[in-house]
Amino acid sequence: MKFNGSGFYGEGEGAGDIKRRLWLLSVCVLVFFAVIVLRLWYLQVIKGAYYRKLSEDNRIRVISIRPPRGIIYDRNGIPLADNTPSYTITFTPEDAKGKPEVVQKLAAILGATPEDLDDFIKAEKFRNPYQPIRVRENASFADISEVEAAKDDLPGVSVLVELRRYYPYGDFASHLIGYIGKITPLQHKMAQYADLPPDFLIGQYGLEQAFDKYIRGVPGKKAIEVDAMGHEKRVLYTVDPIAGNDLVTTLDFRAQKAAEEGMKGKTGALVAIDPRNGDVLAMVSKPSFDPNIFTTGLTRKDWQYLTTDPGKPLDNRALQGQFPPGSTFKLAMSLAGLETGKATLTSPVVFCTGGWPFGGRVFHCWDKHGHGRTTLHKAIVQSCDTYFYNLGNILGIDNIAKYANYLGLGMKTGIGLRESSGLIPSTAWKLKYRHCKWYPGETISCAIGQGYVSVTPIQLARMAATITNGGILYRPQVVQAIKYSDGSIKRFSPDVLWKLPVKQSNLNIIEDGMYGVVNEPGGTAHLAGSKRVVVGGKTGTAQVIGLGRGHGLKFKDNAWLVAAAPLYNSKIAVAILMEHAGHGGSACGPLAKQVIEAYLRIDDESIARKNGFGNLTGTILHRAVRNFGNFTGSRIKTFRSMTGVAKTRMLLGYDKKKTAMKKVSEKKG
Repeated sequence: MKFNGSGFYGEGEGAGDIKRRLWLLSVCVLVFFAVIVLRLWYLQVIKGAYYRKLSEDNRIRVISIRPPRGIIYDRNGIPLADNTPSYTITFTPEDAKGKPEVVQKLAAILGATPEDLDDFIKAEKFRNPYQPIRVRENASFADISEVEAAKDDLPGVSVLVELRRYYPYGDFASHLIGYIGKITPLQHKMAQYADLPPDFLIGQYGLEQAFDKYIRGVPGKKAIEVDAMGHEKRVLYTVDPIAGNDLVTTLDFRAQKAAEEGMKGKTGALVAIDPRNGDVLAMVSKPSFDPNIFTTGLTRKDWQYLTTDPGKPLDNRALQGQFPPGSTFKLAMSLAGLETGKATLTSPVVFCTGGWPFGGRVFHCWDKHGHGRTTLHKAIVQSCDTYFYNLGNILGIDNIAKYANYLGLGMKTGIGLRESSGLIPSTAWKLKYRHCKWYPGETISCAIGQGYVSVTPIQLARMAATITNGGILYRPQVVQAIKYSDGSIKRFSPDVLWKLPVKQSNLNIIEDGMYGVVNEPGGTAHLAGSKRVVVGGKTGTAQVIGLGRGHGLKFKDNAWLVAAAPLYNSKIAVAILMEHAGHGGSACGPLAKQVIEAYLRIDDESIARKNGFGNLTGTILHRAVRNFGNFTGSRIKTFRSMTGVAKTRMLLGYDKKKTAMKKVSEKKG
């Protein structure tokens, strides 16, 4: 054994053992450096792009720029939805890591609690790292001043100037125009929205939604260099957004304004249609909402109103509300009776005593004293229930359904917005959905627009338009044209769904009945009458609960009115529903007149003489000649020589002289 200065070792040990240990040490060193090299390779090659992006994001931010949405106009070029400059406060949480006081200070400026602001930030799950969050849109000047004053204590907080959606008339046509909102995570997965930024605003309701792809535009972006506080130092580059295309709607501002004013404070709906092409001239649903609240951020008070108010302000009653049409349905009944030959101007003759016995019970007429001897024209004018009970029993439910469907009732109109279909029952419908047969007594209720029958206000407006335009059923249209940013224009032509397979003479008889409702003694809609233009219509009062089962406003009948003018050459047809308002003539008549005169621009006596009485006398002469064969040529010549007012008085039955015309009118009535 030998001593080596630090211990003893055997004869067999020495250089070999040292070499072995050196080899192991070398392997460990190589492995260590290999791990380092592999890690560096992984970080720089495999994850290089990721970390390079993080590094760039820490210094360079790419901010999306929202494009100006296309402007929505009425038919005369008045903007109904526009854009306006506004301030937006943004916050980048990554710039304030480990600094909870930043959220507290920012919340205080925004008038929110730190908890609410923190929840709002955490809800932005789909944003990219270092992507600013818009925490306050349409910020006030006071908010901006506070942010700028405390800028050094608010890392990651910035102020943007951008365009926001603005509805200059508040809730004006809000259910039709709609509103916009931030794209939802579910929507972002859809193909049409996949390329949009996570905080992009898209149409969520109404025309804003239906035509979103045309009017939303293309977002731009801006790359900025920031300092350690996340504040902008300089702009590196900008890609300008592309503005959306403009929409020209079919709405008429004056008609819509008149409708809005008349429906203020009420619950119900109004739709006005041009019978010549199906253009929607006005659409109101009340209660309503101000779409501006969706562009600036809903408050809890706003959300509570929208979701808990019993009037359901987000529901578009004009398209989605389904209601019994009441006596307005008698126009469809009349067409069914005339076309099947079950009714003419002279038969059947029903003697109304205030009720009609059937099946062991009495179906009451609205006039408990009765209407006496009644034929079709008088039944329409005075809305005799007894007459239509009898006619409904003669027709049967399937004939009623056939002609109601011809008029577009009980089916979606195809307007291109969310709508309900309503219901026109039939024997097949009841067997399929109720699994039982149809009973004759059910027909009696349906004959006066009760029972299973339900319609939407827009369906009734289209029915009135179809009757007065010669039987052409149009698809309602709400957009006239799209004006593209390059200057080109895409116009939408009227869309005829079908021509009613009915006789024009039968439509004339119904139109005469509508005339009588407004203008003849005993008519139920005198308040819809105008001295300036000939108005025809049909009232309706629909029960919402069985008689005697409830008291108070919510149990009052719904009031209906359909109207058209100028009759025999109609340019506007209106349907009005006022919930729990009682009788259609008194509740809806004045508003119908107001909307009609506003659309026809009849607002002073000089215009009235030119467009009102002139049309009045000419129209009634046409009516008289068409319907009264004994109104001879000599009498027409005498008639033309009379003054306009005398003509009107004579033909309306106001003249004391018993002219031949008046005698014929009395025989007809």
